[in-house]
Amino acid sequence: MNVGQTLFCERVLLAEGWASDVTIGIDSGATIVSIQPDSTCDSTSTRLSGPAVPALQNLHSHAFQRAMAGLAEQAGSTDDSFWTWRETMYRLVSRMSPDDVEVVTTKLYSELLKGGFGHVVEFHYFHHALAEVGRSDGFEMSARILRAAQTAGIGLTHLPVFYAHAGFGGLDPNAGQQPFIHGVDSFLALLDRLEPECRAADVRLGLAIHSLRAATPDEMSAVLSAERAAGPIHIHVAEQEREVEDCLAWSGRRPVSYLLDEFPVDDRWCAIHATHMTTEETARLARSGAVAGLCPATEANLGDGIFPATDFVDYGGRLGIGTDSHVATSVAEELRLLEYGQRLRDRRRNRVVSGPGASVGRTLVDASLAGGAQAAGLGMSGIRVGARADLVVLDGTNPFIAAATDDQILDRWIFALGNEAVRDVMVRGQFVVEQGRHRLEEDIDRNFERALRKLAS
Repeated sequence: MNVGQTLFCERVLLAEGWASDVTIGIDSGATIVSIQPDSTCDSTSTRLSGPAVPALQNLHSHAFQRAMAGLAEQAGSTDDSFWTWRETMYRLVSRMSPDDVEVVTTKLYSELLKGGFGHVVEFHYFHHALAEVGRSDGFEMSARILRAAQTAGIGLTHLPVFYAHAGFGGLDPNAGQQPFIHGVDSFLALLDRLEPECRAADVRLGLAIHSLRAATPDEMSAVLSAERAAGPIHIHVAEQEREVEDCLAWSGRRPVSYLLDEFPVDDRWCAIHATHMTTEETARLARSGAVAGLCPATEANLGDGIFPATDFVDYGGRLGIGTDSHVATSVAEELRLLEYGQRLRDRRRNRVVSGPGASVGRTLVDASLAGGAQAAGLGMSGIRVGARADLVVLDGTNPFIAAATDDQILDRWIFALGNEAVRDVMVRGQFVVEQGRHRLEEDIDRNFERALRKLAS
């Protein structure tokens, strides 16, 4: 057994539960190769400064949108919705270069790390700078995402997105959507070009269909049957009520029903949002094995609605969390809003929980860790032998954490503290956040401010 470094944790949440005085051995490839509870800290081990928990996966990101956080909060002259917010997003896209995308993405990924995420799934549809539409194959923008992840030090699953139309029935894309557009052949060529790049960078490669409104059934079938990527498959579905109405008018079926009827949805799939479902659709999606990709802060920001999480979990469904438009960048905030949405709807407390006496925080972390790993195509998650060494060290000097035991630690983190509790973050066996600061924080912030000033000028 090749052990490159060892960590000593006085308290750690392992895959099988909480354990004390644990020595974790990590090999040179950043894989956990040994776990020894009830051990002692020797001079060769790094002693962690607080309880250690697994770093979670962020299963849905549009990285470039971090640059517009806070810029769509001025009321318009009509009822604001996702559809009016989208116009602000189009204006941002029209101004961004590949350099801007890389800077913004690097900043975002550093923030996600500080929020307790160790891996991000990039649902990447901004393929071409506006000035390059018609000349770009989309590779340059994807390459900038890969480079940003490497600079920040976060794990990445890259999902180039097939996006061809403005609405159901193959409507022509509008002017604001031109930077997103691919035909089937050019999209598959992009996947072919990205495959060796992702493999060399230790990045998982999958694919996404933007939505049922952005691709015709024939186009979806052609992309999926080509099997250019054996990784995960993601799709936005049933995010807004208008989407449901438009899908009914086009097909006579609701979006989730149409997707499940027409395509082989299984455990490779992640249904992003899936907010507006009937009871039957909720049960069918749960039985399919697909993950429901929930982004509670963005869904709240856009006024989309509340996902039926309690019913979905009762039907055996799998879920995970993402930060989507990045109005929030925190594990704790997404999990807290997920739970609070269910409470507000039901006017009851402690809704997403595994049973009487169980911790809501532990239930949410366990479910999101399993669902996030599946949606990211990682296979294995948590602090266990054979898994990648991705973990979060919570601040052992914070009174809330110091006085808590076991699952109370998670409940304090999620419902009382948020990012304040995150002290150190390790990804692939390397500490990329220490004492609440990213290792490249000053340079990243300087570049980000410069990009924001340019985009606003």
